[in-house]
Amino acid sequence: MQIARHERGQAVVEFALVLPVLLLLVFGVVEVTQAYSESLTIGAATREGARVAGALVNGGGTLGCGGGQSPNAASVDPQVVAAVERVLTASGTSITLSDIAEIRIYKATSTGAEVSGAVDQWTYQWNGGPTVDGDRLDFVQQSSGWPACGRSNVTPADSAGVSIRYTYRGTTPLRYLVQTFIALAISDRTVMSLNAIR
Repeated sequence: MQIARHERGQAVVEFALVLPVLLLLVFGVVEVTQAYSESLTIGAATREGARVAGALVNGGGTLGCGGGQSPNAASVDPQVVAAVERVLTASGTSITLSDIAEIRIYKATSTGAEVSGAVDQWTYQWNGGPTVDGDRLDFVQQSSGWPACGRSNVTPADSAGVSIRYTYRGTTPLRYLVQTFIALAISDRTVMSLNAIR
């Protein structure tokens, strides 16, 4: 009889020792999986934005920023940002738009780096951006260093890059033990050649 009670007590002690380790493992798997999933979504958003930037080129019409040239140039970057936002807010994603530090649309070098000064920066502002296809964007343009009417798809074509900086915020109690999960910086970029003529 005393042996059975002793064994029950031993099982409780073992369970009490193993439970915290088991919880740490479960929370760790949840956090890493969630961060990886959001990283994949950010990557998909930059690819879609760069694809749209490459397809729209300079807004159609004669190259240049003068009267009668590139008549749809003003709608190019909003279309790019709308494509990015559609991916970020698609069903099944857990991205928090307010944690997007910036979306950058830039002229890229042959290595994919930004050409200095040729960058358009967009930042989060709920329902504050231009209207695209009847929906108001949640991003507003902060700087315009690479106007769409100045982009060229003639040989050698310009390359457009789209980059996103995002902050992943942990959701499990593990964030209190592992500081990385309080605010983990995630970024991605995609570069595509301007390749379509409208």
